[in-house]
Amino acid sequence: MEQMTLFGGEETQPLAARLRPRTLEEFVGQTHLLGQGKVLRRLIESDQISSMIFWGPPGVGKTTLARIIANRTNASFIDFSAVTSGIKEIRGVMQQAEGNRMYGARTIVFVDEIHRFNKAQQDAFLPFVEKGSIILIGATTENPSFEINSALLSRCKVFVLQALKTEELTALLRRALQDPRGFGNMTVRISDEMLEFLANFANGDARTALSTLEMVVLNGQVDGSGAVTVTEETLEQCTSKKSLLYDKKGEEHYNLISALHKSMRNSDPDAAVYWLARMLEAGEDPLYVARRVVRFASEDVGLADPNALSVAVAAYQACHFLGMPECSVHLTHAVVYMSMAPKSNALYVAYEEAKLDAIEHLAEPVPLVIRNAVTDLMGQVGYGKGYQYAHDTEDKLTNMQCLPDSLAGREYYRPAGEGREGAYKKRLEDIKAWKREHKKQDE
Repeated sequence: MEQMTLFGGEETQPLAARLRPRTLEEFVGQTHLLGQGKVLRRLIESDQISSMIFWGPPGVGKTTLARIIANRTNASFIDFSAVTSGIKEIRGVMQQAEGNRMYGARTIVFVDEIHRFNKAQQDAFLPFVEKGSIILIGATTENPSFEINSALLSRCKVFVLQALKTEELTALLRRALQDPRGFGNMTVRISDEMLEFLANFANGDARTALSTLEMVVLNGQVDGSGAVTVTEETLEQCTSKKSLLYDKKGEEHYNLISALHKSMRNSDPDAAVYWLARMLEAGEDPLYVARRVVRFASEDVGLADPNALSVAVAAYQACHFLGMPECSVHLTHAVVYMSMAPKSNALYVAYEEAKLDAIEHLAEPVPLVIRNAVTDLMGQVGYGKGYQYAHDTEDKLTNMQCLPDSLAGREYYRPAGEGREGAYKKRLEDIKAWKREHKKQDE
């Protein structure tokens, strides 16, 4: 329940709180879970909620979904914070829930930031979840596999919430300008390009998008009629970013990531760092850049420097832990490393060629020799017959054919020989020579 004040009630609340969706129809994003006919929507609409964990980044609707459930359910709903509650508070709530169960009533307990609970605190919920005294709904920004006790996690369905898309955030901002709970009772002049810039600036976080919109409107220019005009200067001051560096259709966004990728591919660390800085200072999500660097590590470096992938993944993790502006140095580390690394696209080429064959030959059967005979019947019809265990041979090699007959002899991985890949190229040549020689002997 929202707290009311003596002086204006929810008018004094931040815009993000005033516009918090009250129904599934008002909820923005997560269509993979809440679209018509999707599993979570069906559970909510039928009031058949079971224990679950909402996992996703900040500002994507985890707490909002819990409150929508609270408004729709016939169960008692208890809102619980992992930040301010301890074992004593948990036991008190559990006793209340147990009392409700004795009278045939369900109790839903919502725990925000459940990952902040230690093992003992999480264990306090377990017996009550097991016997059905409570339905637990937890919200977390951290991977539940690492932060939630396995016994408790096994009794909860995990729903992964995604960062909101730019178009979803833009629609949310337009609604804020029209809804009486937002700025619907005011005249606010702000261009579509500015709204899209704010949506990009928020990096998938609805709370950030609405809070920034509120700031720019409150700092806009007010004319004699009371209308507010948001200028580019106001936008830049409130976001500390140069506005509209990414155009309306996002072309500049893709131009910049292309420039970064091609500068690294061209072994130009100075250009790569410049384009990196252009993206980050324009408000680009550092995790987006980090994901592209991870891709580059295998697509353009590959086995020429196998360590490149480790560097890229470590940079992504550092960005996740720290965020901007601190993680800019970690991305610089990775971008310079990729630029200076020897280059090979052999892995990329190998997969693309194999993909074409896989699509064209989708029905090709797995050769019997490399099928696993898990039952006696499978063994009787030839599964695994003639299989050669490479570890039992002197050279740790066999001449066994592993591709389907129609693709026998196909070569997808052709190492370029750059950097460490030179050793892999020599090793592959030796393997192929051994197989050709032993094939002649077998004939």
